[in-house]
Amino acid sequence: MMERVELTRDCEGVQVPAGTKMTLEKGLEVFITQSLGGTYTVQVPAYSGLFRISGKDADALGKTPEQGSEAAAGGDTESMVWDQLKTCFDPEIPVNIVDLGLVYGMEVAPLPDGSKRVDVKMTLTAQGCGMGASIAMDAKQKLAEIPGVSEANVDLVWDPPWNPQMISPEGKERLGLD
Repeated sequence: MMERVELTRDCEGVQVPAGTKMTLEKGLEVFITQSLGGTYTVQVPAYSGLFRISGKDADALGKTPEQGSEAAAGGDTESMVWDQLKTCFDPEIPVNIVDLGLVYGMEVAPLPDGSKRVDVKMTLTAQGCGMGASIAMDAKQKLAEIPGVSEANVDLVWDPPWNPQMISPEGKERLGLD
């Protein structure tokens, strides 16, 4: 069920699936279609499209921003990376990219300045998925928010091809595929 809200202030929206950023103006009518992983997918009738709004702008929707990775600053980087990746969702599927089986690999490497680089290899449910760039950009931005991470790379790969057997038991339960 979609929730109708009017934006209480200007905020940035990222057009789905194009990835184009634009300012959504105060007073604009939007319908929240999904709120997972600290981001919101909204339908904007005035622009005939879907937009993703970051959790940092939740107040523009009348919502309370979720706590980000700053709260986990004392944790191990690899665990924080997996936790962040679990906050990344396709705007149309209510299962995170880890539980969908889209993340094929992740490496954390130290850099000379003491910070870390994170490299992620992921795929999509289909090569023609128009959401690929948007999902990869969301993952990269969220990884860059992890304390101590100065570089984040997310590469889309197609081998091996994704299939539904790659969905975790939690993802299958969420999708009703038990």
